[in-house]
Amino acid sequence: MNKLCRQLSIESPGPVVKNCVFNFFVPIEDTPALGARIEIVCAGACYRRRDRSASFSSMSSVASDLSDYCASVASSQSSPAHAAVREGSLFPGFEVAGVIESLGNEINEENNCGLHIGQRVIVYPFEEAPAGYAELLVVPDLKYIVPIPDHLPISVAAMLPTGALLAMNAVFKAHDVVIEMLKERSSDANDSKKKCKILIVGTGGLALWAVRIASYHFASTGANNYIDVTVASLRDEGFRLATEMKSVSVVQWNECLYEPQLIERTQNMCGGPVDVVIDFGTTSRSLHRSLHCLSKVGVVLVSEEVAERLLPKFSRLLSETQQKIIPIPTGSIKQLHDLVNLVAEKKIQPPPYSVFPCEQASEVIQKLCNSEIPGRAILRFRDIE
Repeated sequence: MNKLCRQLSIESPGPVVKNCVFNFFVPIEDTPALGARIEIVCAGACYRRRDRSASFSSMSSVASDLSDYCASVASSQSSPAHAAVREGSLFPGFEVAGVIESLGNEINEENNCGLHIGQRVIVYPFEEAPAGYAELLVVPDLKYIVPIPDHLPISVAAMLPTGALLAMNAVFKAHDVVIEMLKERSSDANDSKKKCKILIVGTGGLALWAVRIASYHFASTGANNYIDVTVASLRDEGFRLATEMKSVSVVQWNECLYEPQLIERTQNMCGGPVDVVIDFGTTSRSLHRSLHCLSKVGVVLVSEEVAERLLPKFSRLLSETQQKIIPIPTGSIKQLHDLVNLVAEKKIQPPPYSVFPCEQASEVIQKLCNSEIPGRAILRFRDIE
């Protein structure tokens, strides 16, 4: 543990802690006997949740007041951080891509999982992942390491382990929910002929991945014959990006409008209440609106982080209805392997992204909070291409 290396840590931005990017030096452990050490090349601009680590405050402090959109916090809504927290341009996670610097001394040809020193890889966000992005990453088990093909840009690969994987898992879960709904409808001749409607809320990196993955997945499985997808866009730039997908309808959620107008606009675009909402918004207002756009027995899918914070606020409302809110975990290692192959084969196109030197991390987070970067932002630690 003699070696020191630089670590970049991105905290969740909020109105109290303005500087949410920290640089310091940390000791790096020796390579585990059955693990590996990765030299980081690129990292997705994600933040770590403060309530999951020793830090200044809880993640809930960032948006709990804002989420209610009450008059007392009207002035704080002008804070640049709130826009990103609300629309999902910036989200918690751990996304790294790099090359294998060393393998453990107990790794051999029989247990190396096809990995070798110098190979380009991404890392599944395992539970013990460090709090920030260091120049070297110690991985305790090779099962968390996913190789990437030579023709897949490492900057694109860096977007996959959290944002794209969460979006993929959400789309798959939405498909499962639809299949169960169709089974229940099969007894009703009129309902069985109706298409199921899915609404994807948001136009940050999560929603843009979800739209692309849904378009491919539903077309390849034939589900597009019984599923219609609509995107509720939260900003003008996202509206333009979402309209690039030919098979997807788009409705703009302009915050200048009253809630009944937005709900009516959404239901008109969708042809009535929707069956499933994949909500990548992070406020109670967004979730409340999603529930009002939902059918009586509909389902809203949200990330585990959002569910942990907002579900208690909606428990009483849900107890009075047949609607459900289901938390979605990040996804499995197998899904990540599949996702890498689909993106590498260009069956799923990545959303727009921009690459920045890691030294510009503070400026990048500020731009994300101001919605000044279309799609995703990638931090580059070194050049290998």
